[in-house]
Amino acid sequence: MTLQETINVDLKQALKSKEEPTLGTLRLLKADIQYELTKTGASDLSDTSVMQILKSNYKKRKDTAVEYDKVNRKDLADRERSEAEVILRYIPAEISDEEIQNAVSRLVKELGASGPSDMGKVMGKVMAEFKGQNIDGSKVSHYVKQALSSL
Repeated sequence: MTLQETINVDLKQALKSKEEPTLGTLRLLKADIQYELTKTGASDLSDTSVMQILKSNYKKRKDTAVEYDKVNRKDLADRERSEAEVILRYIPAEISDEEIQNAVSRLVKELGASGPSDMGKVMGKVMAEFKGQNIDGSKVSHYVKQALSSL
């Protein structure tokens, strides 16, 4: 079952069981998926595209919760965090730091990178290798910079 189908099935289940926080979040996700379908003209989205929507929504919720905390709106921050937890159910575990470091060091050698000027080339290869998986681009950037600065 695709990620899009899983979300639709879970939305129906949440409707039947009247799980309010889950229901609202899944409705928003479905709306974002529907918007993307309309924009692209496709009948279905790939799991990679749905994953990008999920990650984007997750990041928005986490960032918004932090902003609500800054203005002492704990009620709204808690709501955003609970929505983020619902979204997190559909995002696979993040790639470990060790796996990222191993891939970076291997690709630096394979590509014959010689310094910081090769940052884009190495970053592109690392991100392509983990395409469709949950990987933090800022961590990749950090490890690539670290590896290239030591050359």
